[in-house]
Amino acid sequence: MASDILKNYSYYLRVERGMSSNTVSSYCSDVKAFMAWMSSLGGHGSLAAVDSEDIAAFLADHSSGLSKRSQSRELSALTSFFDWLVLEGERKDNPCDRVDSPKIGRYLPAVLSVEEVGAIIDGVDTRDPKGIRDKAILEILYGCGLRVSELCGLLISHVYLDEGFVRVVGKGNKERLVPMGESAAAAFGQWLAVRGEAYAPEYSDIAFLNRFGKPLSRVSVFKMVREYALLAGVTKEISPHTFRHSFATHLIENGADLRVVQEMLGHESITTTEIYTHIDTATWQAAILEHHPRR
Repeated sequence: MASDILKNYSYYLRVERGMSSNTVSSYCSDVKAFMAWMSSLGGHGSLAAVDSEDIAAFLADHSSGLSKRSQSRELSALTSFFDWLVLEGERKDNPCDRVDSPKIGRYLPAVLSVEEVGAIIDGVDTRDPKGIRDKAILEILYGCGLRVSELCGLLISHVYLDEGFVRVVGKGNKERLVPMGESAAAAFGQWLAVRGEAYAPEYSDIAFLNRFGKPLSRVSVFKMVREYALLAGVTKEISPHTFRHSFATHLIENGADLRVVQEMLGHESITTTEIYTHIDTATWQAAILEHHPRR
């Protein structure tokens, strides 16, 4: 049955591949959509009989209106799924191997200036526990370059204020140590002093709680970041990830080694980190062109 196949595939991604829950959910959703599409064709073959034309037809059918990045992700999900079927002995080949992935241009994320980051953080009203918590969140998002999922899952026992570093559990349950600046450490210490009781024992070590004593959701952090940006007069389309992008860009602009930044961000490949050198290049290129004598 399709549900059993998806359940086993999900287990493979989580346990054997060590993928994050978000990636597993995304991949399984794409595979489920493909299986539903196959079923809609009536008596047309089984998974063992799927060929490259079926994959291409599904992508053409299902990806209408999606960005090239989303189309590429769908193909990656199907490639992984059929690789798994080959490992399980259900197929001898992967039909996705003969399907070209859409060409994706290099994505340059939005970046805040140092002044904009400062304006957003300084604009937080810290006269109540919520404001103290929010300032600590912003300081850690920027000062430690955390992903929003890493921030929401951050444990108090993983924050070493005296030593000045944070132990972060990132994608694929990989751990890394990230230095904690003085501003982030001070803000986090202030939050711990006013942090209320957790709703349940299993939340007692979760660093950031909502007003009900439960862990913060990714959505609530997204909303919070955008609200403080608007209050500070920052009109750029930003998210919690923008603080991570800005942190990395500012490090490189100040001369930090690319490998060091890679380690801090938890990037598996140096190629992912290299995007921040392109952002830096784009900044000075724009400045030169603006003042060029032949402009």
